[in-house]
Amino acid sequence: MKTIAGRTGIALAAVTGVTLLGSAPATAASTMALVERATTDAVTDTGAKGDSVGDLLTFANDIYDEANKTKLGSDNGFCIRTAVGKAWECYFTTSLDGGQLTAEGPFYDGQDSMLAITGGTGKYTKARGEMLLHARNAEGSEYDFKFNLAD
Repeated sequence: MKTIAGRTGIALAAVTGVTLLGSAPATAASTMALVERATTDAVTDTGAKGDSVGDLLTFANDIYDEANKTKLGSDNGFCIRTAVGKAWECYFTTSLDGGQLTAEGPFYDGQDSMLAITGGTGKYTKARGEMLLHARNAEGSEYDFKFNLAD
């Protein structure tokens, strides 16, 4: 996800990246680190002009390995502005070879966020845990996703 500076000038931390340690299904504790390239992020102004509660942030971006070199999949989701200049509430799916992971939670302006992994499909069917969301740059054009999958 991009910054709202592109949207309102506030760096947002979005969902991204995963490098699966090993190729085992997400049934044992594991960590995945991925990078999202936020190229499609769009904010829809729904109320008062400018950054306001209820605005929508939508995205469908490519996901790369931890080194940001090899494309591994994509994500698709949306966020609703809940606190002007402070936070969004987000829901999204990260699609990778072998399945999908869903996550939900806050996306804070200017700081890292921790989201809940709420489920998955395929080899991630029993996925649960948390995902750390970290902006890789001030422009909000790339984000780290660190999935910590519980066993």
